[in-house]
Amino acid sequence: MAIIAPSLLAANFLELSNECEMLNKSEADWFHLDVMDGRFVPNISFGPMIIEFIRKATTKTCDVHLMIEEPEKYAEEFKKAGADILTVHIEACRHLHRNIQQIKALGMKAGVALNPHTPVAGLADILHEIDLVCLMSVNPGFGGQKFIPFTLEKIKQLRKMITERGLNVHIEIDGGVTLENAQSILYAGADVLVAGSTVFKAPDPIGMIHQLKKL
Repeated sequence: MAIIAPSLLAANFLELSNECEMLNKSEADWFHLDVMDGRFVPNISFGPMIIEFIRKATTKTCDVHLMIEEPEKYAEEFKKAGADILTVHIEACRHLHRNIQQIKALGMKAGVALNPHTPVAGLADILHEIDLVCLMSVNPGFGGQKFIPFTLEKIKQLRKMITERGLNVHIEIDGGVTLENAQSILYAGADVLVAGSTVFKAPDPIGMIHQLKKL
């Protein structure tokens, strides 16, 4: 069964407490928290302080996705804020192995994210060290974008790499996930669905999460 990780980037921040409570009541497994610095991506979102408040509002997994330059400078801060999983971008890490070791030493699960143009082959020498791969299925920075179809091929390639090595690594898909394409994403080999607008803009967010969960 898929792990559903609603992205709070699409939440109503004036009602953040209520949005967290809604997710707590739902079948959502993780809270997906997108951190943007305006440098790695052309947008700024939120930082450790907001995550600290969200952490106090839930016992569910806080899945923190760093779309930032020099993530090693802030890893400890995100651990203190309450991150359970910390994902860094392969494109932002000059010394990726060192970044992964740092995250694990801090007691978090380590994820690596890939932008749409980045081939999964770049993970060949690090795959056995990580817990999660986040494949961006839109260009990162803004919510509400359309799913890039070639992502399905990347999922299949990555699932093959993981299976052949007998590894236990989650494949998370982030961007443009809808009720219409979620089934094909899961068939391709993904097991974590990040859904922002699909959940938070739905007339019945809890019902939408239920529909995604039962796929």
